[in-house]
Amino acid sequence: MSDWKTVRELALAFPDVEEDVSGRTTFRVRGKLFAWMARERDGGGLAVRVDRDEKQLILDSNPEVYFTSSHYNGYPGVQIRLEAIDRAELQERLEDAWLIQAPKRLAAEFLSD
Repeated sequence: MSDWKTVRELALAFPDVEEDVSGRTTFRVRGKLFAWMARERDGGGLAVRVDRDEKQLILDSNPEVYFTSSHYNGYPGVQIRLEAIDRAELQERLEDAWLIQAPKRLAAEFLSD
């Protein structure tokens, strides 16, 4: 089980991440959105960027954790039920989202550490 405190801690651990809490909480790497608080009208939860080709695989892998709404149809993002995901899996999903949006050089430096 995870919560927003855990999301914040994990997301801010990646290089060059900025958090914006002026509206819905968002996390960006050098200006590119990789994780955000989904709107309640769209089902809520945490939304993260995913590889477009892997979206359906992720959704099918664990429907108790991953879901989508009509708002995200055609968009490379999935929603996560924080109460249903453990910390390790959440970290993996945030890392994948961060890697998708991070500049190539920054991602390469991160992976080489």
